[in-house]
Amino acid sequence: QVQLVESGGGLAQPGGSLRLSCVPSGSFLNIDYMGWYRQAPGKQRELVARITSGRSTNYLDSVKGRFTISRDNAKNTVYLQMNDLKPEDTAVYLCNARIRPWSGAWSDYWGQGTQVTVSS
Repeated sequence: QVQLVESGGGLAQPGGSLRLSCVPSGSFLNIDYMGWYRQAPGKQRELVARITSGRSTNYLDSVKGRFTISRDNAKNTVYLQMNDLKPEDTAVYLCNARIRPWSGAWSDYWGQGTQVTVSS
């Protein structure tokens, strides 16, 4: 079964940086888009950044100029470089990807989430 493995979350000071990574494990044929959502307590889940297989990107307005999403197709890995972090960036960040299993249909997959906390 395909799973998304996330890493890189943790504690950062305001103005600091973190880099999140997400890589699928298991058997699959191809990956379409990959992206990151976040959800803070009491808040709705929101799309932070997304990147297509052709490397087109889009971002949540509040993170533009601070966050950069990228992918390494050879490693099947998506990254989220988070700079100039603010307390309002504190949330659980979830990796999301549309993946075609080797013997199945395209489906959306989700990581279990990695905590990002921005605090002094």
